[in-house]
Amino acid sequence: MPDTTHAAVSAAERSELAGAASDRGSGIPSRSERDQKFGVYVHVPFCAARCDYCDFATWTDRAHLVDEYVDACVTDLARRAGEGYPAATSVFFGGGTPSLLPAGQLVRILEAIERTGDAEVTVECNPDSVDAAKLDAYFAAGVNRLSFGVQSMAPHVLAALGRTHDPANVTRSIALAREAGFERINVDLIYGTPGETVDDWRATLEGAIALGVPHVSAYALTVEPATPLGRRVAAGAAAPDDDRQAEAYLLADELLRAAGLDWYEVSNWAQPGEECRHNLLYWSEGEYLGIGCAAHGHTGGRRWWNVRTPERYIAAVQAGVSAETGSEQLDPAPRAEEACALALRTRGGAPIAAAASGVVAELAESGFLQRVGERVVLTPRGRLLASDVTARLLIAGAVGTR
Repeated sequence: MPDTTHAAVSAAERSELAGAASDRGSGIPSRSERDQKFGVYVHVPFCAARCDYCDFATWTDRAHLVDEYVDACVTDLARRAGEGYPAATSVFFGGGTPSLLPAGQLVRILEAIERTGDAEVTVECNPDSVDAAKLDAYFAAGVNRLSFGVQSMAPHVLAALGRTHDPANVTRSIALAREAGFERINVDLIYGTPGETVDDWRATLEGAIALGVPHVSAYALTVEPATPLGRRVAAGAAAPDDDRQAEAYLLADELLRAAGLDWYEVSNWAQPGEECRHNLLYWSEGEYLGIGCAAHGHTGGRRWWNVRTPERYIAAVQAGVSAETGSEQLDPAPRAEEACALALRTRGGAPIAAAASGVVAELAESGFLQRVGERVVLTPRGRLLASDVTARLLIAGAVGTR
């Protein structure tokens, strides 16, 4: 995304950033807190329909594999339990469409995961694939957080994205969730779809705020080559516009913060205490298991990932062999740089070595970041160029490894 302005950061922004970066109330785990937390990610690769922008490991023609896949996940979890991992402080069912599974099948997987008494358990849901009975079953089993794929409140934008639900279904599903007892609810939004106007995006944000949910995620639409959207763009259709996406991001930040949802990661806003604890593990380099096809894990300082397709995952588990297909062990220098890059995406910011002080001063003067004590925190304008700002800091020796 482009730089939108080079004006110095305002006094109000400085005050807000100073509060955000303080250890108290930042929502970002300290090292000691991170070391006490452990997550489990479960990938559910089944979908009723594939969205036009999606290049995730999902399939619309594998429903006949659901029972075997669930069995494989349960077996894999049982084997992993023998490796001595701690009880999970967070569990996240992602996909795909986890809510497409029969409730009993999802609950079988959840019951196979050893959890702490206060574990956060999130299930991603499509508004079209939940009903009162399913949500009641989730809640009774210990699910305590839902994440709904809303994307837009404008029907023509949903159609352009290949989404099958309508805005009325969003309102219905969240009402059902509350009736079932859920208080922790997120809605995912996408901005920058070709054909989406500023008024469309404003209406989507206002619609999400009106739902009264305590957490909103908003992502810029990206074009992946091997998707229907990617093929349309390659054939000459309009692509997302960087300038419009920048404007949309700043509008989201303005409206969500005014509604009491503060940013805590570049694409995430939440009421105090409502940050997604599982995702905080990722951004703080915590440890987690990956269960299911294409799932990634991070344990013992090693990153690893499973085979991509459900058939291969089922076959591996049934054969009693590891479903892992690759791994990496980062050396200290690249790990330190990665930790810095991830921390810079959060409102807690990152400590920066003295070697980069000159670049920090330049970026602060240009309005991209603010130094708060020993840490630097991105401003809203800096978040628009988070990757570029991070690259400049790392090249300048931000973590003292160059």
